[in-house]
Amino acid sequence: MGRISDDIIHAIRDRVEIVDLVARHVALRQVGRSFKGLCPFHTEKTPSFHVHPERQIFHCFGCDVGGDAFGFLMRQENLSFPEAVRALARECGIEVPEADGAAAGVAERLCEANRVAQELYRTALAGPGGAQARAYLAERGIEAEWVERFGIGLAPPRWDAVTRGLARARIPAEVGAQAGLLAERSGGDGGHYDRLRGRLVFPIRDVRGRIVGFGGRALEPDQEPKYLNTPESPLFRKREAFYGFPDALAPIRRNGRAVVVEGYFDLLALHRAGIEEALATCGTALTAEHARHLRRRTRDVVLVFDGDEAGERAVERALTVLLPEGLRVRAAALPAGEDPDSLLAREGPEALRQRVEQAPAALDRVMRRTLARGCATPWEKADAVAALVPLLAAIPDPVERGESMRRLALASDTRPEDVAAAVRREARPDARRAEPEPPTAPPRRAPGPETRFAVRLARLVIDHPVLGAGLDPGEVAELVPDPAWSQILPPLVEAARAGRLRVAELAEQLGGEAASLLLALAVGEEPALEAPEAERALAETLARLRERNHLTARRALTRQGAADPNLDAARFLEAKQRQLEERRAALGVRGRPVSGSP
Repeated sequence: MGRISDDIIHAIRDRVEIVDLVARHVALRQVGRSFKGLCPFHTEKTPSFHVHPERQIFHCFGCDVGGDAFGFLMRQENLSFPEAVRALARECGIEVPEADGAAAGVAERLCEANRVAQELYRTALAGPGGAQARAYLAERGIEAEWVERFGIGLAPPRWDAVTRGLARARIPAEVGAQAGLLAERSGGDGGHYDRLRGRLVFPIRDVRGRIVGFGGRALEPDQEPKYLNTPESPLFRKREAFYGFPDALAPIRRNGRAVVVEGYFDLLALHRAGIEEALATCGTALTAEHARHLRRRTRDVVLVFDGDEAGERAVERALTVLLPEGLRVRAAALPAGEDPDSLLAREGPEALRQRVEQAPAALDRVMRRTLARGCATPWEKADAVAALVPLLAAIPDPVERGESMRRLALASDTRPEDVAAAVRREARPDARRAEPEPPTAPPRRAPGPETRFAVRLARLVIDHPVLGAGLDPGEVAELVPDPAWSQILPPLVEAARAGRLRVAELAEQLGGEAASLLLALAVGEEPALEAPEAERALAETLARLRERNHLTARRALTRQGAADPNLDAARFLEAKQRQLEERRAALGVRGRPVSGSP
């Protein structure tokens, strides 16, 4: 892939809002000048991931990962630097000269194939051959507004509609097959055919709005299976994909919750009822990957599953993956035989909204259902507690877990200590089997005075580059004995003097521990000093550094005199006197002239 010019990279970096980018993946809350959330790059329970909107950088104090918008996207989506630049350029509306098609990234080629297929599906639904599909949508209450908003289309009942469409767009059939749009014909003739045929098609998008896969719904009564998704691909992973993801991100942040359903029409029903924070799984039960995606964005989840035995079991399965992530889960109770779509059609949007708003805690619902099967004899009590203990043991918060144990003991008329013992027995093997958390950054030793002064100096230069422009990089290098900060401060001052101090770019140049230290300092929560106060702080910091520098030199000279009995005493004292005068000058102290011997 050809080199992208620095001017384009700078333009993209200046236009991207890193908080908006990160917020697609992480629930952020503002803390001082930065935003804070759970790190998406390692497992943690306490937020240590910071995003600084003014400096357009991020840094995690737990795993020491940091950088700018390009670095975040590269890590989050496993992209190369050129791929991340081009992805953000498209979002910003900045044109990047295209490299040769053969050199384009795999993800870009698959996205282009999906885009071509989506255009074909949309055209087919709007055309003469889409009358049956449009009538079906209208019968289910899906008006043109919702068809347009969610990009619903129609896979024509032909074997080669998408195959030919990709060929017209000069996209190889092999790329279409890799995207899951085509399948290879049996018999070894090398031909391909369309996977989705004669179905309503729902485009599945990632958090960036890219189409990563499709879900198809049968239109004929005897068509099997009723729902068919495109298979997994480098873009589409069902274990972590949600239908409706990009549309739900802002509502999830705004409402502080996610509402999870099981199907495409169920999601449309919630949106039509005004519940826009809805997400749907894509042909699979909730997984640990789904749970982690939710946990990064919210603490509260409402499950709205079908009102039948399968829906009840789905709630129990969902708790096994959601509770370990510390999510607070509620489950809406739908009438027997109803799903969100049918309930909306029968009772209207207000009834569906009330079911969601009044949803009880999912664990309480499962507890009541389990105990209702029988809890009269000691055997029944033991069986009921044993069925519920795995869910209680999965709750990471000790207060929530303790209260749930107390309620189970009360509801089952058993002793609290017996329930607690059962939970401990359940948790103990889990603790042995648990995978260790990824290593976090090793704790650093408490910094000495010289390091503290160096950190203060760097912070002042970052907050007030105009002050840094008046410093001498050479002198700064001499004044700072700390190896890491002596590597950081001179280029920091040079950038301030040149009027182009960009923390992310400087960190990229420095690399290693120096980059981590710089990013950690730049995203810190400490408020910036006002200009007059910062100027005084800078003068004081420089004075203290110079004082310590002179003290170190004087001690070295003293050690030299003690070690060398032949040292000229007069010249030695003269050197000491010069040190004293330099120290006083550095500190702004006016001393009396000293002559002769001390």
